[in-house]
Amino acid sequence: MVATKGHGTQNDFVLLDDRDGTLVLVPARVRQLCERRAGVGADGVIRLVATEHVEDAPAAARAARWFMDYRNADGSVAQMCGNGVRVFAAYAQRLGLWDPVTGPLDVGTRAGLRTVAAVAPEVGDGPWFEVGMGPVTLPAGPGALADGGDAHVDVAGLSVTRPGLSVDVGNPHTVVVLADGADLARADLTTAPGVVPVPPEGTNVELVVPLGEEVGPDGRPRGHVRMRVHERGVGETRSCGTGAVAAAAAVRAWGGPQAPDVWLVDVPGGTVRVTLRADGHAELAGPALLVAELDVDLAALPA
Repeated sequence: MVATKGHGTQNDFVLLDDRDGTLVLVPARVRQLCERRAGVGADGVIRLVATEHVEDAPAAARAARWFMDYRNADGSVAQMCGNGVRVFAAYAQRLGLWDPVTGPLDVGTRAGLRTVAAVAPEVGDGPWFEVGMGPVTLPAGPGALADGGDAHVDVAGLSVTRPGLSVDVGNPHTVVVLADGADLARADLTTAPGVVPVPPEGTNVELVVPLGEEVGPDGRPRGHVRMRVHERGVGETRSCGTGAVAAAAAVRAWGGPQAPDVWLVDVPGGTVRVTLRADGHAELAGPALLVAELDVDLAALPA
């Protein structure tokens, strides 16, 4: 089977064209594809499939012709991936299933419908896409802000337990603000941070350092943060799109009503832009690159 390798700010994926829904993605097969020595190597697997063939597609996603079936590197099913959906759009364009000139692409996900459009690059090389990420909420409500957060987070390499704020971006996140880049560098994300209480489906943990505000091209102020992330089912990755949205939303919530609506989020793999709208929804913009096509011997992988 022909597979495509792509990434969004170095959050990398194996993409599979399964329009007719005949490919069975068992966890062992996903793990082998993502294995960086015995497989192709990736943070996750994205299967492009017609939405009509996805039995567990939510009702809100069924308006889309194409569905992004996303699996974490450990084989578990994920609701959404902000970097992945941009790479999915680039893949659909490569396959001739979408032309950005004709308008945005609707993508079905387990978190609902997501809409992708081509936009001008903010920084760096390669095409940029912007995704309507849907609603962003604080599950613990505004009261958690007064308490500094709704979770306690222990991170290897950091001696003190830190408060964390839960953010829902269609998948669960816990955001921790650190004092400076030295703390961020000291954090050891080779093991999962301990989060208490841990959400029922686990959580992604973002460590964030605010970098202040700057003036954007439109003359309006925007925020700037640096982030590292430990993704559930994967480990530390070079980037996480939903995590960037969660980080921006948390820092803005902590900052109060005068905090900017637009944020640049620096991750080890590059920079993305998050726009937090007045209606509670968010938009995520960033690069998406397809870097290779390769023949995968599915028979050599676990069935």
